[in-house]
Amino acid sequence: MRELIQGAYDLHVHTAPDVLPRRLDDFEMAQRVMDSGMAGFAMKSHYFCTGERAAMTRKLYPACDAVGTITLNGSVGGINPAAVEMAARAGTKLVWFPTSDSAHEQNLTLGGDRNPDKKLPYWAQVVLQMREEGIDNPVIRVVGEDGRLTEATHQVLEVIARHQMILATSHLSHEETFALVRAAKEHRVEHIIITHVDFPTTFYTVEEQMELLRCGAYMEHCFVTYNSGKVAFEVVLEQIRAIGASHIILSTDLGQKTGIYPDEGLDQFVTCLYDRGISEGDIKKMTSHNQRILLGKA
Repeated sequence: MRELIQGAYDLHVHTAPDVLPRRLDDFEMAQRVMDSGMAGFAMKSHYFCTGERAAMTRKLYPACDAVGTITLNGSVGGINPAAVEMAARAGTKLVWFPTSDSAHEQNLTLGGDRNPDKKLPYWAQVVLQMREEGIDNPVIRVVGEDGRLTEATHQVLEVIARHQMILATSHLSHEETFALVRAAKEHRVEHIIITHVDFPTTFYTVEEQMELLRCGAYMEHCFVTYNSGKVAFEVVLEQIRAIGASHIILSTDLGQKTGIYPDEGLDQFVTCLYDRGISEGDIKKMTSHNQRILLGKA
């Protein structure tokens, strides 16, 4: 039902060039966006700012609204206000807080109690390789030992607010996320996404989501999470119905070498929801209308 993704944005796509192997590059994704009738996509890298890549993509594919992002992992200096400021000046729209270098994510994935037989994700293999090579890649926290947000985090929030960027919570712990979102509202950050609300390492109950919603945040559900078996589709459906389409965005988190194309994943996602009783109007809210609000295009 390709008509369900007409005008849609996917704000969570991993395209090449990147450190990790990817299914397609920025230009291929832009072409697929146009061919499918979508409006645009956000290009995510765990390691680099993609603002300049997005600008080049928009120039070559003006019918595709390519959105640049920056992820606050060690490769950009972690919680680095200067990096966010320069990204904003380059037209970057979305700021992801730490993913692979988050203390919460590393503890769960690389901690001492992890299953040694479980295959590590590619990013974790990169972290271990760097450690073996003696390269310092800091584990990043937004909350200090005193239980308060770090000063650098407050400075980043100021930059995000001043440039009207989107804040995405990424792979932070619940403690960090709640502290960050509350502070973001104090700094007058208007656009907030709670990343991966149904992902195992960042799972939020409906009650927790409702509390974050009161701070004006949108809840993100990704195709890959249920498609890879990390959460049952019934849980995704239950959360969407409980929270309501006006406060949710649908993304794919696709771009992995072995995955399907992001436009195909988004199409499958919305078709499954439609078949389970989610209206076309609500699907449009979760794929287009809410994204346009976040991007300042509504």
